[in-house]
Amino acid sequence: MKKFLLLSVAFLFGLLSSASAQSLSPLGVWTNAEKKATFEIYKCGTKLCGKIVSLTVPNDASGKPKVDTQNPEPKLRTRPRLGMVFMNGFEYDESNKWDDGKIYDPETGKTYSCYIKMLNANTMEVKGYIGFSLIGKSQTWTRVK
Repeated sequence: MKKFLLLSVAFLFGLLSSASAQSLSPLGVWTNAEKKATFEIYKCGTKLCGKIVSLTVPNDASGKPKVDTQNPEPKLRTRPRLGMVFMNGFEYDESNKWDDGKIYDPETGKTYSCYIKMLNANTMEVKGYIGFSLIGKSQTWTRVK
């Protein structure tokens, strides 16, 4: 009976820890290691998207708000960086990972395939890549709120 009780308790703890591991959510406001900006990850339909909600240096050298000057589409080069949706299309994959997304880098004007993976409740890996996810650049983002 003691053995059964211990196994039952261990099983329940296992269920609780796996349930909490699956409930890690990237929804919220984040910053990257450089802390140049904060980003909000939010639901857009059945997928996740991300937008820029603040910039440490919001204005360019002339004192005007930063715009998307590096965009390959000339008509988008005047859109403000603040409020820009730069991540989209993320679908839940497995193990606290959202994949099949795209991330746009306004500093270079380039768009990459991307996945986000929760490492814990307040930290996530964001990896942009071309082609295969084995080759690419990862950043660790920290939850702001």
